Amino acid sequence: MSGHNKWAQIKRQKGAADAAKSNLWGKLGKRISVESKKAGGDVNSPTLRTVIETAKKANMPKDTIERAVAKGIAADAAALEAVTYETYGPGGSAIIIEALTDSRNRTAQEIKHLLSEQGLSLASPGSALWAFEKTAEGWEAKTTVPLSSDDNDKLMQILQKIDDHDDVESVHANAE
Repeated sequence: MSGHNKWAQIKRQKGAADAAKSNLWGKLGKRISVESKKAGGDVNSPTLRTVIETAKKANMPKDTIERAVAKGIAADAAALEAVTYETYGPGGSAIIIEALTDSRNRTAQEIKHLLSEQGLSLASPGSALWAFEKTAEGWEAKTTVPLSSDDNDKLMQILQKIDDHDDVESVHANAE
């Protein structure tokens, strides 16, 4: 009599939800630490306040937020830096990858490996940025590229694999 026990299904769904929440909270914690370091721990700083509000909207616990702020101003805090990578995906769509890392070389090699698994490679700096405009929310596409359904499916798979990387903060594409 298979399927009569719902606990297995609940456990699987809860595990998936918890994994997604943990991934999001980890990325937000890194972002809070970086902004805290820039602001010197001043939680009234506009950029730090914005990131904290985003974390609160994601139901991140208050003590976790406070630990991330304290981690940013600690004397032994690792120097996290923001890096931007560019590539071109299926159908000629431009892709911007933003990451926070403590090791530029390690992250660059990991991103190159992820892209090579998908048949892509890093583009030279500035070669894909022309298609985007930096706004307060992130990168907005100035021009868009229409994709076939096959190319769109491939692009979605690529974006998902890149976004699953720990150091990657956001991924933007100019596909329609």
